[in-house]
Amino acid sequence: MKLMKVKEVMHVTSLARPTIYKYMAKGQFPKPVSLGGRAVAWVADEIDDWIMQCIAERDAESDIEAD
Repeated sequence: MKLMKVKEVMHVTSLARPTIYKYMAKGQFPKPVSLGGRAVAWVADEIDDWIMQCIAERDAESDIEAD
């Protein structure tokens, strides 16, 4: 299992730090794992799943528009 710090999450998702935390507050983004103190990291598989979900939603919208 791989953990990702916020800079890597930002790079992989192309989201800014405030956007990541805004999506988390809305329940639309994976929650981080506490590493102690103020350090947190995200589970890489959960970030990958979130990206795949975004792609699936995009594709579903494309299918609806095509009908």
